[in-house]
Amino acid sequence: MASELVGCDFCKFVNYEDSDDFYLYEVGKNKCKPLYSYEHFVKNRIILHFVVKGKGILKINKQKYDVHERQIFLIPDNTKVFYQADKDDPWEYIWIHIGGPKIPQILKEAGLTPDHPVYTPVEHFKKIEDLAMDILKHYKRQYYCVGNVYKICDYMIQNSSAREEKDYSKALLYVKNVISYIQLKYSEPIKIDSIASALGLNRSYLSRLFKDATGYSLQEYLLTYRMKMAVKFLEDETASINRIAYMVGYNDTFTFSKAFKRHFGMSPSEYRKTH
Repeated sequence: MASELVGCDFCKFVNYEDSDDFYLYEVGKNKCKPLYSYEHFVKNRIILHFVVKGKGILKINKQKYDVHERQIFLIPDNTKVFYQADKDDPWEYIWIHIGGPKIPQILKEAGLTPDHPVYTPVEHFKKIEDLAMDILKHYKRQYYCVGNVYKICDYMIQNSSAREEKDYSKALLYVKNVISYIQLKYSEPIKIDSIASALGLNRSYLSRLFKDATGYSLQEYLLTYRMKMAVKFLEDETASINRIAYMVGYNDTFTFSKAFKRHFGMSPSEYRKTH
């Protein structure tokens, strides 16, 4: 087992523990030689490595991860970890050794956990790298360094693919709610603004979400669902065209018949005869 300090370019022990959220114990930078390896087991603290060049492997909990530049990998607390630089393109990384009560939750928001120890930002890795490098340059300034750690955590959360997945799931929930709303209210003279208002969203934002998820505009989906229900009601020969128009949200037969013919190529009465 090699020592992290052997051959490293820079390493400083700082022990900044004044913050209530998290602590900064050590910062460093290492341009590794081919196949340089290290094995860690750290109690009650974690280490983040920011890979700025090259690549290597990380082994943790019997899992192997290929890690390359513009990625960040986690050394969790109380966990045996092995990592090694690539033979042909050995990595260069910056590390920060941190701890504190809020660190696990902060990293979890970014999608970085012992089960998912490799983080790939959607964008802005250079900004994260610059902040980490800035800590090395100003390691003697406790509050400056801790401030940069806050910024790094914020960038990681904001640019996490886990956040994208979460946002996407939330968007799908909105879409499902729209569909449920239309299926419940289609017989009423509802408007797109009323749907957006019911969900507490901006109309244009909701319209974009819905179009991206379904391929339909909100108006198209509302019309399609109304026509679907109109066809169902037409099966009942005792229901008048006028009655069906009101049942699917139209105030008059003419407007309903016009919309129906545009959608199916024939009038409601013709459809009823044909089918």
